[in-house]
Amino acid sequence: MEHVVYVVGHKNPDTDSVCSAIAFAYLWNKWREGGNVSKMMKIEEEAVPVIQGDVNPETKYVLEKFGFDVPEMIESGDGKKVALVDHSEKAQTIDGIDKAEVVAIVDHHKIGDVATPQPILFVNLPVGCTATVIKLLFDKTKVEIPKNIAGILLSSILSDTVIFKSATTTDLDKEVAEELAKIAEIADLTKFGVEIKAKLSAVDDLTARDIIMRDYKDFDMSGKKVGVGQIELVDLSLIEGRVDEIYEEMKKMKEEGGYAGIFLMLTDIMKEGTDLLVVTDYPEVVEKAFGKKLEGKSVWLDGVMSRKKQVVPPLEKAFSEL
Repeated sequence: MEHVVYVVGHKNPDTDSVCSAIAFAYLWNKWREGGNVSKMMKIEEEAVPVIQGDVNPETKYVLEKFGFDVPEMIESGDGKKVALVDHSEKAQTIDGIDKAEVVAIVDHHKIGDVATPQPILFVNLPVGCTATVIKLLFDKTKVEIPKNIAGILLSSILSDTVIFKSATTTDLDKEVAEELAKIAEIADLTKFGVEIKAKLSAVDDLTARDIIMRDYKDFDMSGKKVGVGQIELVDLSLIEGRVDEIYEEMKKMKEEGGYAGIFLMLTDIMKEGTDLLVVTDYPEVVEKAFGKKLEGKSVWLDGVMSRKKQVVPPLEKAFSEL
């Protein structure tokens, strides 16, 4: 399609990456009609939200609840204009990104390695969710938020912050969520958050690899390829009978992908902690990163809920010290 900007989240999309793509595409098109960014940037192209992979049950539930279709799939950015949401790393973005024109990035993670030859709209804040950043863009440019958009943005915040239990949660996330809840007419945030997160706890019909890949990202840690996945459960007993099967699949993935290590966070929402499954050539990184030795297949990390803030940074530091 000509004259289109494709708004896309990261590979293995989660609720924030999909819903933020939809919401930012809506906002972009409002700007295109003549919003308050016209003095700063000229917008001619229509924005279309797209995804890089199948949506998970939580995201599907949220989209259906608020009346949205699942966005179309995109396979390559070659020759396209793209806006990236919820990521800025090449390992997580669309294939052909070097042959695409990146026109905007909206994120809440560390700044990655996607580079642009000219200035672009780049908004990155250290909050718990990209949806929080997008809500602020609505406010700043005085674009009214429809009820259904408020609903998916709120769902994203509750999902990404694990109902405000994640270490990434900020007071701003909570404030924005309250404002969105009023627009979306959601009375009980905790109840709604549990309703959403419960959709990710259904694992009986998933293969071991599906479980690993549910929310999975690759990272370059001091020249070593490292994968970190996470699955959030209302109770770890839902998966305890499959841990050995999952571990064997992680070993296969490690060999197939040439990884230095694969780490899978089995996160218990109610206990507020993570059982970290580990397959690595460098078991010493676990103690370096978390102060606890790896014994057997995993290590329990009390209070650890966030991959972005509590797992990836200490692992990066540990791999840099090898």
